[in-house]
Amino acid sequence: MNDIKTDPVKKQPIIWTQNLTKQFNDTTVVQDINLDIPHGLIFGFVGPSGSGKTTTIRMLTGIYAPTEGEIRVMGKAPTRFSRQDRENIGYMPQHFVLYPDLNVGENMNFAASIYGVSRGRSKRMHELLDFVELEDDRRKLARKLSGGMQRRLSLAATLIHDPDLLFLDEPTAGIDPVLRRKFWDYFEELRNKGKTLFVTTQYVGEAASCDLVGVMGEGKLLVVDTPVGLRKKALGGDVVILKTKERIHYEHLTAINKLPCVLRNIERPSEAEARIVVDDASTAIPDIMECCAQVDLTVDSIQEYLPPFDDIFVALIRRYSQDA
Repeated sequence: MNDIKTDPVKKQPIIWTQNLTKQFNDTTVVQDINLDIPHGLIFGFVGPSGSGKTTTIRMLTGIYAPTEGEIRVMGKAPTRFSRQDRENIGYMPQHFVLYPDLNVGENMNFAASIYGVSRGRSKRMHELLDFVELEDDRRKLARKLSGGMQRRLSLAATLIHDPDLLFLDEPTAGIDPVLRRKFWDYFEELRNKGKTLFVTTQYVGEAASCDLVGVMGEGKLLVVDTPVGLRKKALGGDVVILKTKERIHYEHLTAINKLPCVLRNIERPSEAEARIVVDDASTAIPDIMECCAQVDLTVDSIQEYLPPFDDIFVALIRRYSQDA
């Protein structure tokens, strides 16, 4: 990672947009997207179907020109990419675009030829087909592959030339959970080697594997933050669940509420349980335990509440859609 820190080019964002907007006839599909993505991380682009994720990727890769706004990818407008620029990019589209009447191996050879991969091609192909678990199917025609197998072939073809910047449009759609986890482990390996990945997904839980996450809704970028930051925004802070041996009385709640770490009034799902929104769970838990001891309240258990990202996503969509 040292080369990333010292390279002056990589101090600039690898993806930058300002007021990026795309209209088709009178319909605005993407509106005023502002992005500033550094090199060497995984950026997750999360949102429901039809929220503008694919249209945004197509503008970032130069397939669409924006109706309004500016884009810089690797320091250039995508519509003015040179051949060399495009060889530094890998793009896996949402739909299968390889040749249905070529077999798996022939499609991989074709993708390698497009990007001028000659040295070590055979070894690279075998490694990637083994990774996506298609090595034993390399002689099968692409049109005879299942949808999930076609997604795996598309990913392997996208990676064949070892690009520095990867745009992956729902790469794990239709993939079983075990292989999906394997893909994300590999994405993290690529990130650790200094690659940058822009990944769209409808699997909201995958946001936890990203370094930064952008949440889309109805063509607008609602919020960009780390997974931890998104959780704090959705919940109003960290949430600590306190369970006690005795009933939690009003005077107990009053004492806990007075702690500087507590951000808002405490919810009490039951007589011996409280949900407390705090600024930082790791530092708040010892303070809450000490407070309980001072008011003769016996702690049965206390831990940070980590809701599934599906719940976080729904809360963020509701919150920011209302603000808009």
